[in-house]
Amino acid sequence: MKKTWERIFEYASMPVHGTMSRKLRKNVYLQINEGKIYEEAVIFLGEEFVRITGEGEKNQTINTYYDWQKIASIRTYGPTD
Repeated sequence: MKKTWERIFEYASMPVHGTMSRKLRKNVYLQINEGKIYEEAVIFLGEEFVRITGEGEKNQTINTYYDWQKIASIRTYGPTD
């Protein structure tokens, strides 16, 4: 399933210039395993894990790590054309 998950992440995001990370596309939200809904997050697709970087309360940066093998579902939200 890793290849499928990678394609979904790639569809929902775009490369961040000069890095290996990807930023969610404008007006696209991401939800993994029916947990938190991410908006304006940065995604890093590692070999063994996925890291989602977002902003928390009080201007904190929050990194959440997911094991590729533990991802059961990915949901994307976007505008209807």
